[in-house]
Amino acid sequence: MSTPLQTSRRETLRSLVGASLLLPGLVSDLLRADAPDAQGDPLSPKPPLFRGKASRVIFIFSNGGVSHMDTFDPKPKLFEADGKTVGIGGGLSNQQRRLLRPGWQFRPGGRCGTMVSDLFPHLRECMDDVCLIRSMKGEDNEHYQATLGIHTGSFFFSRPSIGSWISYGLGTLNANLPSFVAISAGSPYAGTQIFNNDFLPAYHQGVRVVPGNEPIANLDRRTVRSGLQEMELGLAGALDRGHLKARGNDAELAARIRTFETAFRMQTDARDVFDLSKESDDTLALYGMRRGQTDGFGWPCLVARRLAERGVRFIELVDGSSSHNWDQHGDMAEHAQHARNLDQPVAGLLRDLRRRGMLEDTLVVWTTEFGRTPGVDGEKGRGHHSACFSSWLAGAGVRAGSVYGSTDEIGATVAENRVHVHDFHATILHLLGMDHEKLTFRHGGRDYRLTDVHGNVVQALLA
Repeated sequence: MSTPLQTSRRETLRSLVGASLLLPGLVSDLLRADAPDAQGDPLSPKPPLFRGKASRVIFIFSNGGVSHMDTFDPKPKLFEADGKTVGIGGGLSNQQRRLLRPGWQFRPGGRCGTMVSDLFPHLRECMDDVCLIRSMKGEDNEHYQATLGIHTGSFFFSRPSIGSWISYGLGTLNANLPSFVAISAGSPYAGTQIFNNDFLPAYHQGVRVVPGNEPIANLDRRTVRSGLQEMELGLAGALDRGHLKARGNDAELAARIRTFETAFRMQTDARDVFDLSKESDDTLALYGMRRGQTDGFGWPCLVARRLAERGVRFIELVDGSSSHNWDQHGDMAEHAQHARNLDQPVAGLLRDLRRRGMLEDTLVVWTTEFGRTPGVDGEKGRGHHSACFSSWLAGAGVRAGSVYGSTDEIGATVAENRVHVHDFHATILHLLGMDHEKLTFRHGGRDYRLTDVHGNVVQALLA
């Protein structure tokens, strides 16, 4: 009797479909299973509307609300006004708050001299590559809604994430890997909605990767026998295609079949992406990592570079979860531990991309969902503040070494050159060669887009 690993192709087919009279037809379908369908691969690379400087995005999201006046937006007057009680506007109904001085000093970074706080000594030295925005504006002071907004452009209703929109607009450069990958150790505010496809076809949903020994669950092949799993899945594919044809090539069903095909191909390519053993000690040190280390933010940043160089279109790195993040109401001093986790790995990513020549066509984005109040909230913390906050762009096509926009003298409101979340998204799409007004998808009787009916490309952010 043959063992499972000695099962022949013929025996496996018979075990799957028995002696059915349908077997000859199924085998014929199996032989055609790898032929491209009439519609082609929906994730194949699509040409942008115009020549964009960026071909991929690494999107770094710091969950919880990073304080702009403690990180990237120096406020000397706030140091002087520490302890004074003033009315703070910016959508907070002119609440009376006792002002709280920043907890860290600011110093110039790089040749450009952009002022960055001591929380980020490594990133500060990379500011020659960074276009810093100090005048971001959101729409909501609650974590869920603000996190939803910075990812989907919609603050109150579920919509496709920016990664899904970019996958839909441009496809992927590597058919053996997803077009959109989200690396997240924990569940952030708004949960999986931040990398959800919503009404876009399912193959545009972000594939979640969890740092550790098993980044993607069930990635191991089911059998070590060469060709056996391919043959079994080929038969399944033939059945799937027949099922799809009988249902009028339903788009959702086609998307589901496509995700299973990608999952199979990932069993080889994805495993190589997560194998960091071939990286040099010098590269690991650049990210602040020890050999074999998977905790901390170095692993996501290094894996992001490896995904980017293999053609993944959009990679999101989530810094923090809904239970451990930058939301410091009680004590702003806790910002320090989160900054240590982020600072060297992100700086290492920028330096690594530059030395490999990848920063020229890779757009690196850092943002948070909102800023924090200049006034105290709790005993020694700050409250939520969507009226203004800081974000930055680096790499492909941005005005490197620059600062755009400003807030008032205590960081309560935007003083000049406001950049709404919709403008932020429109500019990212523009850098990829896409017009945010023309990247649409018809759903429920209307055309939707990432920027809804708003947004302008901020030309001053472009090189």
